[in-house]
Amino acid sequence: MAESKPEPSPSMSDPSPESGPTAHHLTLPPGLTDDEFLELIPSISQFHTYSVGPDKCSSLLAQRINAPSDVVWSVVRRFDKPQTYKHFIKSCAVEDGFQMVVGCTRDVNVISGLPAATSTERLDILDDSLKVTGFSIIGGEHRLRNYRSVTTVHGFEREGRIWTVVLESYVVDVPEGNTEEDTRLFADTVVKLNLQKLASVTEGLAARDVDCNK
Repeated sequence: MAESKPEPSPSMSDPSPESGPTAHHLTLPPGLTDDEFLELIPSISQFHTYSVGPDKCSSLLAQRINAPSDVVWSVVRRFDKPQTYKHFIKSCAVEDGFQMVVGCTRDVNVISGLPAATSTERLDILDDSLKVTGFSIIGGEHRLRNYRSVTTVHGFEREGRIWTVVLESYVVDVPEGNTEEDTRLFADTVVKLNLQKLASVTEGLAARDVDCNK
């Protein structure tokens, strides 16, 4: 069931005079073929475009997964269970009577060793038909101020082969005393590791499904 139709990207509203839209739709993310990228450009333009200025940075990352998109989406959509594939989460708590609808929140405890302890996050987008989800960080003890992220799941089928491409993008403030490059490097590293674990988890689920159906 689709809990909400995604609204136009909130990051595009009320841009500052020095801000401008990201150009993620113009740069091929590492790991994708030209054909995959061309097919994904409309989704990138719709869901992965942000307004950025000198105090913000943004990035778009991609992960190819050898599993059907429905299997991948079944994991990605679980806002209440990010620890299923996100490396640096110790635990995730939601309120009693939690319903996974736009506006709900989760409280995440981060493993030690990172420049963070807790994170309170709000679900911004959840559309099961388009396989789009996104969240914002709205509180907690961390350095990722005004962090917003969108993840989209895209199924491909060519000559009998089925696979999935997951796109994840974000926009975040550059902390005082840090450079844009440092901020992007840190955030990109976390997202890449999470996407790699997502691939491992969902490819395992897909393989078990195949074995069960033999």
